[in-house]
Amino acid sequence: MNEIQLIREQLARERAHATAVAHACATALGRAEAAQIASGSPLDEFRQRCVDYLVCVLAWFEERDFRLAELVRARQGADDPARRALEEVLARRGRSRETLEQLEAAFAGSGAPAGWAAFLAYFDSAWSARRDALEALLACNPRVTDWRTVGGIDADSILEERRRFAGVRERLPAGATLDAATG
Repeated sequence: MNEIQLIREQLARERAHATAVAHACATALGRAEAAQIASGSPLDEFRQRCVDYLVCVLAWFEERDFRLAELVRARQGADDPARRALEEVLARRGRSRETLEQLEAAFAGSGAPAGWAAFLAYFDSAWSARRDALEALLACNPRVTDWRTVGGIDADSILEERRRFAGVRERLPAGATLDAATG
């Protein structure tokens, strides 16, 4: 396996884990009574682990998009179709920052199932569609230096992601799953 494959595999793992956490969190909290989520309760601890995980990983994806935009501006000519395609996708709704705003709204109204449903709907539609489009455009990039720059992945970030995901798994409430997760 070459370095680009390793980077892409880690990005895919982070995305799969984020999807699993978003689904588990929204499902468990969307059906919970407000009293079940009282401060210090097991469900509150689970919610906090989910939010910590998602804030971290979505921030990483936002930083990657910023580095990608910088790389596109620095490397390609204004009339380059690849540049225009990347710029169009980067300008779409569904940025990680917008997704974090949806998460914040759901967290603020943690007793309201509608808030968690709205967060999950946004995550599954706008955020995921934007990620799919970016991945499709980047798939044919053969430059390992570009992948290193955009990915920003190192041993510390891999270990941090695994630690945070394990923390979510440790607090998973009965009946909840992380089925969407791989690895």
